[in-house]
Amino acid sequence: MRKIDLNADMGESFGDWTLGNDAALMGIVTSANIACGFHAGDPDVMAKTMALAVARGVGIGAHPGFPDLQGFGRRRMVIAPETLGNMIRYQLGAAMAMARAAGGTIGHFKLHGALSNMATTDMALAQTCFAAARDIAPEIIMLVLVNTPMQTAAEAMGCNWVGEVFADRAYNDDCSLVDRRLPGAVIHDPAVAAQRMRDMVREGAIITETGQRIAANFGTICVHGDTPEAIDIAKAVRRGLEGDGVAVRGFG
Repeated sequence: MRKIDLNADMGESFGDWTLGNDAALMGIVTSANIACGFHAGDPDVMAKTMALAVARGVGIGAHPGFPDLQGFGRRRMVIAPETLGNMIRYQLGAAMAMARAAGGTIGHFKLHGALSNMATTDMALAQTCFAAARDIAPEIIMLVLVNTPMQTAAEAMGCNWVGEVFADRAYNDDCSLVDRRLPGAVIHDPAVAAQRMRDMVREGAIITETGQRIAANFGTICVHGDTPEAIDIAKAVRRGLEGDGVAVRGFG
């Protein structure tokens, strides 16, 4: 039986500002990527989200990004490798401490937003981030955008890694994500997202905007928690996969 993980980006509220419905998503997904306070989140939000994940038996991952609360971590930045490495260690260390306090552990690591997008085309940048993470969590599982230099970096370093595809994002022919500023880049229709994931899992391939099928080794599917339709998309994707006989379960 084919098995696949279903993950969502969570813990992205800040103070009195609420983003996403983490409590509802926790009942659908099998892994949670929790913001570490740089692009979103704060200590109280992290603690609450970690506790929800532990209570629901959902795998916990650290979701570090650029120091960009105003831009939600989706603005590109040029940061010296040494400083970027320290930013990664700082965020992962905080996530590990908060997870432990909640009775859980950090099992995986996933870059956020612009930092992730840059690491999918810049192998050296990806290696900087992965090396910093492994400094304090040598066995942590790296979630990588499949068929990109980010995957190549993880393989070259001998990291534990799992390939990731996105239920609510469109793909270019080089397996990169279509720029969010372009029409159709973000998928809002749950039925469309679910069918795409059923097709990709069945074919073992990324299906691009032009209809190309590119063979890919992936073990997790992401739904962005900040998307208004996130709950419906996650439900539809899980229902569709299970209807095809795919076991939706964590990879940790």
